[in-house]
Formats: sequence, C-alpha cells, structure tokens
Amino acid sequence: MKTGIRALLSSMMFLQFFIWGAWIVTLGTYLGQGLGFSGGDIGKAYSTMPWGAIVAPFFIGMIADRFFSAEKVLGVLHILGGIVIFYATSITSPVLFFWIVLIYALCYNPTLALVNAISFNQMKSPEKEFPAIRVFGTLGWIVAGLIIGFMKVEDTAIPMKFAAGASIVMGVFSFFLPKTPPKSLGHKVKIGDILGLDALKLMKDRSFAIFVLGSLFICIPLAFYYNFTNLFFNEEGMVNAAGKMTIGQMSEVLFMLVMPFFFVRLGVKKMLLFGMLAWAGRYLLFAFGNTQSLVFMYYFGIALHGICYDFFFVTGQIYVDNKAPKAIQASAQGFIALITYGVGMVIGARISGWIVEKYQLMEGADIIGHDWQTIWIIPAVMAAVVILLFAIFFKDKGAKKPAES
Repeated sequence: MKTGIRALLSSMMFLQFFIWGAWIVTLGTYLGQGLGFSGGDIGKAYSTMPWGAIVAPFFIGMIADRFFSAEKVLGVLHILGGIVIFYATSITSPVLFFWIVLIYALCYNPTLALVNAISFNQMKSPEKEFPAIRVFGTLGWIVAGLIIGFMKVEDTAIPMKFAAGASIVMGVFSFFLPKTPPKSLGHKVKIGDILGLDALKLMKDRSFAIFVLGSLFICIPLAFYYNFTNLFFNEEGMVNAAGKMTIGQMSEVLFMLVMPFFFVRLGVKKMLLFGMLAWAGRYLLFAFGNTQSLVFMYYFGIALHGICYDFFFVTGQIYVDNKAPKAIQASAQGFIALITYGVGMVIGARISGWIVEKYQLMEGADIIGHDWQTIWIIPAVMAAVVILLFAIFFKDKGAKKPAES
C-alpha cells in the first residue's frame, strides 16, 4: 500500500473513532448531572446506538452497497450526523433527546462498516494490513477522552459539540478518500443476506447455539459499563474521569498484541470465559473500591477493558470465522454483531437504565446521587450466572469449520 493511501486511511480511522469517543463516554454524566435526567432516560438515550446497529445493515445492504460509492455515502452521513448531534445539544426534553440522538445513531452506525469497506478495498492482504490502520481508531478514541477530561467539561454539552465539529470535518475529508465503488452493483440483495440469516443454519450445532445465547445474555450486564461508568466516577469525585477511562483503550491495544500468545495456550472456551470473568470482576472492583485508599480498584477495573473486550468480542469473532463455511462467513459475522452490539445492548441499555433509576438517591424532587455499590453488584451477579451456564454447556470442539455443503 502506498504511503499516501495509508496516511489517508489512518486519518479516516482516527477521525471516525474520535467522533464516537468524544461524546458517548460522557453522555451519561451530561444527561444525569447536567440535565437531571433519570437513570431510565439515560438508558433510553444509550439504547439509540444499538438500535442504529440493528438498522445499519439494511442501509448498507440495500442502498450503500448497491448504488453509491462508499466514500460519498460516508461523507454525506457524517455531515448530516454532525448537524443532528449539534442540534441535540440544545434539547432538554428526554423524549425529544432520544429521538434526535436516534436519528444521529442511524447516520453514524452505517459509517462503521463503510470505513472498513474503504480500507479493505485498498488492501491486498487485509489480515496483515488492516490492524495497523484500525489501531488509529483506538488512538482517536483515546485522544478524544484525554481532551474532554483535560477540559473538565464532562457534565456539559461541549463533548457533543466537539463530536459535531469533528463529524463535519470527517464528512468533508471523506470526499478525498480513495474511490470505493458499490460492491453489489447490479446484484439482487436479499434481506436474509443483510441480516446474516444464512448463519442460522449454524444454530443446529449445539455449541454454536450456546455461544450465540451466551453472547446475547452477557451483553446485557455489559451495557452497565458503557452507559454509566463515567457518571459513576464523576459522582464519586474522580478528577478527569474521561481521561482516566482511556486507560481501558490503552489496555485494549496491549491485549490485542498479546492475544495470539494466549489464544494458542488457552483455546476458545477459556478465552471467552476469561473475557466474561473480567466483566464480572470489573463490576465487583467498582462496587467495593473508592476514590481514597482503594482507588487502585477503580483503575484496575478500567484496565481490565483489554481482557473484557479482546478476549470476549475478538475471540468470538475468530470463533465464528472458524465455525462458518467460507460461503457464509460474512453473514455469520453480521449475525453475531446484530445479536451482541444490537439486540443485547438494546436490552442491556433498558435494564441498566431501570436499575440505575431504581437506586437513585433523592432529596425532594432532585436526584442527589445513586447507590452505586448495589448497582454494580447486580450486573456482576448477572454476568456470574451467564459465566456458570456457559462454562457448563459450551463445548469447544476445536472450532473446526464444518464441511462445505
């Protein structure tokens, strides 16, 4: 790959995830402390991105892949998204905020697939070249968190305004990216292909079915971390919470590099279980730590993100790739993404919002805090139940590919 193309793709990934990282981490703090939204309202706001993940495949499969160049669609969506999320900063009604941010989610989520398509179109060996490009996305997320944390604006609308500005910049920048013509031009696209329904035949395999169900159920407690950790740290008095939470992304990069070492020695089942155990352990660390003598428990809980994400999500993607026949590998990956990032996270956002609202502390009509210890113990127990059932029923048969039919 030419140096100029590499620089363009790396910058694209940096901006793509800078936009997301700039606002999603601190959204709960802004809504809770800045606008006084209840836990349920915050949960609903966070459910917008999973809803976007569910709808995005339809957009990509039915429109972007068939009619327009990927870089042009990327540009239009980011410009529209920037305008929408900027408008969202003026809204104080929970109901209207949900609908506007949902519109933004419908603009942003398809761009995640588009930046990958643009990258892969320029690569001769994606498995070797893509990680070096994708890592700039994680760096973008880290930089966004460090800037927001340094500015001490986590309970304001400024992070969303940052995202809006970066989105418009990304939109303009997209029109200068390498040409990526629609890959399904002239081909009939079926809804089953878009949703990965061809992968349902893999559910006949008991282990694969248990893997899918385990992935769905573990994503419910996972939503607690993504939706409420920043609000939790700010209520506990942690200084520069958004900046310190980037330790998680730094850990993600580190564990991504050492994954091959562990994968060979542990295998799929143990890797998945370690990933799930890390989620449960993280919640217990949050439940019993504090910002004084036990602050190290908070930092350790954040640093576990590398194991939480890489050992579970990345191992899961590898497992699916190995189990699925080559003809339906893409469908299988789309199916598991729909189950986890979509359905699981939607359910998790609603349940986490309801529980946080149930354990909020009131003074008259005002929310003055939350019983965070109880809140964190609940997803820890939920995760522990999933882990136990998964350990008993999931059998790793070497993750061999079934014979092509």
